[in-house]
Amino acid sequence: MSHLNHSYANVLGVKVSAINMQSAVDLVERSISTGNQGHICVTGVHGVMEAQRDPNLRRILNEALLNAPDGMPMSWVGHFQGLLEMDRVFGPDFMAALCQLSITHGYSHFLYGGKPGVAEELRQALQLRFPGINIVGTYTPPFRDLTQEEEADLLAQVSRAQPHIMWIGLSTPKQERFMARYSNKFQVPILAGVGAAFDYHTGRIRDCAPWIKRAGLQWLHRLLQDPARLWRRYLINNPLFVYSITLQLSGLRSYPIAMQHINPEKLTVGVEAKSHE
Repeated sequence: MSHLNHSYANVLGVKVSAINMQSAVDLVERSISTGNQGHICVTGVHGVMEAQRDPNLRRILNEALLNAPDGMPMSWVGHFQGLLEMDRVFGPDFMAALCQLSITHGYSHFLYGGKPGVAEELRQALQLRFPGINIVGTYTPPFRDLTQEEEADLLAQVSRAQPHIMWIGLSTPKQERFMARYSNKFQVPILAGVGAAFDYHTGRIRDCAPWIKRAGLQWLHRLLQDPARLWRRYLINNPLFVYSITLQLSGLRSYPIAMQHINPEKLTVGVEAKSHE
């Protein structure tokens, strides 16, 4: 895997691509046309804070083709570091933009993730929204690592389908570990981990008004929808992030970028609640 040339912000030692929606789509188009295979992450505060606890996750994010800024705080840090063109790339919107592009460019898609029935429901929703879209396969994974037989079956399905983009709809950090482990095995040009996009596009999660997103308050909108599951993520992670990024931006603490090689065979996807980002 080689890297696409673009600038990035250093957010607590995580490389967050200094891109916006248009440049993200353009970079994916360029990557597919040049055969630049790899994985794409979409990272906000939750992913950055998980990476503080897990050095392997931090390296997975830092070795991505793109690590898109999914959340206004990522963009605000980038602006502080002089990256003024950097803007939020919301996972569901990123997915929709590439689905639209695929109509004219002939890209095909494979949908991996979700609870039983969600991937097929997503296929129908995308076909309704983007007439002519070519979705060549879906796969609902079990609530655990794949067995050897299941892995062989999945690899065979993807090999037959030969998609241009494989969308991974799992939770963070499960989807990032999955992409790092399987990217070379699939030989698919683009693996993109988009977390909650599967649930957004099938109506399981309600979207919020644009002004709420621009104000950096979408986390509150999500929390109010699912407080029992999300309260720890937001009410613990968010204050820790504010504290840590204040130390970094004030120069009181440095967070170097880690780029050590990962052995994908040593990664386990992990058994965790199969809920989305």
